[in-house]
Amino acid sequence: MRQLRGQERAITGNRQTSWAFAEAYGVEHIDDTALRWARERAREAGLRSVSSGTGAALRLLAATADAKAVAEIGTGTGVSGIHLLHGMRPDGVLTTVDLEPERQQFARQAFRAAGFAGNRARFIPGRALDVLPRLADGGYDLVFCDADRAECLDYLAESLRLLRPGGLVCFEGVFADGRTVESAVQPTEVLRLRELLRAVRESTVLQPSLLPVGDGLLCAVKRG
Repeated sequence: MRQLRGQERAITGNRQTSWAFAEAYGVEHIDDTALRWARERAREAGLRSVSSGTGAALRLLAATADAKAVAEIGTGTGVSGIHLLHGMRPDGVLTTVDLEPERQQFARQAFRAAGFAGNRARFIPGRALDVLPRLADGGYDLVFCDADRAECLDYLAESLRLLRPGGLVCFEGVFADGRTVESAVQPTEVLRLRELLRAVRESTVLQPSLLPVGDGLLCAVKRG
């Protein structure tokens, strides 16, 4: 029994080391000056930015989709947007929605500092569920959601309308710091995340995968 416990600790330690390595991998080849600035603005505002591993995954997914049009729900201070823009086509446009215009001003500065032209991003202030219905049906290659978790099921419905066949939808933070899988009573936002995970997995129009990066990145491809 003692030997088994020692093996369990070794496995856990190896997993933690592997997770840390994966989080750090693939970041060095981009200029992170703008990213550091955007992360600092986020910390000052009390916001949590996507992790390095999540950012690398977003770059990969945007590049895999050869994304020309991406919709982002939750601009923050621009950290996720920088990663998405790095993965998109050189002529791609990021449409990013946030309730707080001040955050979008930070993101605008961060994008400029990262070397992206002003016409690479379209900033729309406002509540996501008021803005998204005005965007074009089937006009997007990827939709990234990092906003109010209580509204995640509504974001899913809008994303399915916005995406072209073969497009990707991604939800950040679905682990909710481990609360999604805990048996204790959880707040509404965690219950909504559980419903989201179930809805995506059971959908007949989505091919899903849950990536263990950052705080959990739920991804799904819209079937053609």
